[in-house]
Amino acid sequence: MNQPIRIGILGYGNLGRGVECAIKQNPDMALAAVFTRRDPASLRILTPDVPVYPADDAAAHAAEIDVLILCGGSATDLPVQTPAMAQHFHLIDSFDTHARIPEHFANVDAAARASGHTALISCGWDPGMFSLNRVYASAILPSGQDFTFWGKGVSQGHSDAIRRIEGVVDARQYTIPVPAALDAARSGEAVTLTTRQKHTRECFVVAEEGADLERIEREIVTMPNYFADYDTTVHFISMEELKANHSGIPHGGFVIRTGKTGWNAENTHVIEYSLKLASNPEFTSSVLVSYARAVHRMAQRGQHGCKTVLDVAPADLSAREPEWLREHML
Repeated sequence: MNQPIRIGILGYGNLGRGVECAIKQNPDMALAAVFTRRDPASLRILTPDVPVYPADDAAAHAAEIDVLILCGGSATDLPVQTPAMAQHFHLIDSFDTHARIPEHFANVDAAARASGHTALISCGWDPGMFSLNRVYASAILPSGQDFTFWGKGVSQGHSDAIRRIEGVVDARQYTIPVPAALDAARSGEAVTLTTRQKHTRECFVVAEEGADLERIEREIVTMPNYFADYDTTVHFISMEELKANHSGIPHGGFVIRTGKTGWNAENTHVIEYSLKLASNPEFTSSVLVSYARAVHRMAQRGQHGCKTVLDVAPADLSAREPEWLREHML
């Protein structure tokens, strides 16, 4: 039997724990080490007998890791960590700031090519699985329109933005597709949908006792880049209700492509891909782990430099042999 792929985890928050759980479901993989910015002695991971090291010491353990999975945030962690770690590891991250992907790709590609490593960035469900479906659908129906809807789900970034408002103790924000916009996208007719028409935002806020609720609501609904362009509803609730009803991290969404075929474009088609996720970080982790297998295989073939999900053959994701895939999946 081949030796399992040795996986390292950098960052042990919701995403890191999800990666650890996903590794348990993949017999061809083994968790080799966890790297953390916290005190390693304070961290209790789920897998017995796996060492926990300081993040600053990661490079010293490169020989013990086949693929490093980076589980930091896209705002400040990954733009620095991924190029730095690509000098020492084959790796994968979930960088999801769409507008900065070309810049991130260039930085990681330079580091990975210089060191002879394979690095896959922006892996998850969007960017990631949704990206693949947008490419597949637009290639199949070149004369058409793309629509992407997110939710219903918790937006962690928007929830954090609410928590920064004076007088807010805690908050959860849900992104919700507008049913009429979904119906319009699925109709196959040429439609133009604005940001406000496609999604609404619903906020559940725990405020400090005596806080000015009208001011807090006004600051939320007028917040630029977060809520000002959406119809936003604010609910003030107790901490007990927040913990009882809003402690999970669900998410999901839809990618829809409508297009025409025929000599005179007489036939209309609709392609739709959807996700309904009970745990956003655990699903993202599962995608990362499957692509870590592909990174390992590509590295063994000498396919170095930076990659995205668009560069990976589907068979490289599976632990199954090509013969099995052809017999059972094709």
